[in-house]
Order: sequence, then structure tokens, then C-alpha cells
Amino acid sequence: MIKKLFSLMRQYEELISYLIVGGMTTAVSLALYYGSVFTFLNPKNGLQLQAANVLSWIGAVAFAYVANRIFVFKSKDRHIGREASKFIASRVSTLLLDMLLMFVLVTLLCGDDKIAKLVSQVAVTIANYVFSKKFVFSAKHCC
Repeated sequence: MIKKLFSLMRQYEELISYLIVGGMTTAVSLALYYGSVFTFLNPKNGLQLQAANVLSWIGAVAFAYVANRIFVFKSKDRHIGREASKFIASRVSTLLLDMLLMFVLVTLLCGDDKIAKLVSQVAVTIANYVFSKKFVFSAKHCC
């Protein structure tokens, strides 16, 4: 049983690592978002809602690039600028997804911004993995 468990962990090491780093990235994003709306930004104001969202995104992307490069995809690409640019571009696309979801769920549907942010994070996390795996950290661009 233990051998089977370790075999599964090795088989899915990248996905497990991604989920752990993704959870940590989500925690960074949520801490920055909630910290800003509980202290200096008003989420009932559409512009301030998006400002809080962007602030949380910037901190999360900085953390996520380093953590994904080192711990998840174990990138050896010496062209860090190119790799980071692709990472940022992919995260900009999911930021737009995040902003769209927040706009629809909070501004149009008058939902709770805290719950909407959690819902949005699930969609964003899935999209980020696909982009990172297929576009940013693909092995064909390693050296």
C-alpha cells in the first residue's frame, strides 16, 4: 500500500507540486486582496474593486513565477527574460479572466466579492496550469 502511494506521488509529482504552489499563490493573492479591501479600498466601488484585484495579481504573479520555475516545472531555461515574459503574458490573460468573472459576479449580479474571488481563483488556477505546462515551461525551450 505504501509503495503504491509513493508510486502515485512520483507519477503525479508535477501536478501535486503545482497544486501546493497554486495553493500558496492563491493564499498570497487572497491575502493581498482581502488586506486591501479591509484596509484602504472599497469593493463596492467598481474601480477600487479592480484595483484590489490587480494588486493581488501582481504579488501573486511574482511569487508564482519563482515558485513554479523552481519547484514545479524545474526549469533550466537560461533565457529567464523570455520565459518570464511568456509567464507574465499567460498570467495577463488569466487576469483578464479574473477581472471578467469579478465584474460579472459582483458588479452585474451583485454577488459577494469575497465569494466571487474564491470562485474566480478556481477557474484561474486551472487556466494557469494549462498555460504554464503547454506554453511557458515546455521542455522544447529549455536551453
